[in-house]
Amino acid sequence: MATEIVFLILNAIYYYLPAYFANGMPIAFGGGFPLDFGKNWKDGKRIFGDGKTFSGLIFGIGVGTLAIGTIQGKLELAFFISVGAIFGDLIKSFVKRRLRYNAGEKFFPWDQIDFLIGAIILASIIEAQRIDFVITILVITPLIHLATNYGAYLLGLKKVPH
Repeated sequence: MATEIVFLILNAIYYYLPAYFANGMPIAFGGGFPLDFGKNWKDGKRIFGDGKTFSGLIFGIGVGTLAIGTIQGKLELAFFISVGAIFGDLIKSFVKRRLRYNAGEKFFPWDQIDFLIGAIILASIIEAQRIDFVITILVITPLIHLATNYGAYLLGLKKVPH
């Protein structure tokens, strides 16, 4: 039973690996010109914020698609998962600004699963999603996300540890 659970977790992570890489690359290779061009929405708050950049978009989608899609042998699926991950995060950032959350301010659980929800939705365009993978990944991702964010914080890649 324990072996089956570990196998399920590892397979679910492997399947959605492009989303993890797409979500993590903007932290490592972001910076630069913001996607919202520094513009505010009707409410006077930024559309996305300085943390959402063209570099992050390109590296996120590129690495998730090319590096992981090549390893998995599923470039088209990896592309949809990667794009979904980036846009899931952008939608969450847009909503956070509308709710008057500051960039970097905790928005649990959405900070941990936003990218994954986008990935699951877009991946379903290419192929039906296994419900056991979806449930597993939604349960374990907040733990993985918190651990990797803390690691990025310790390495000086993030300003906050969440």
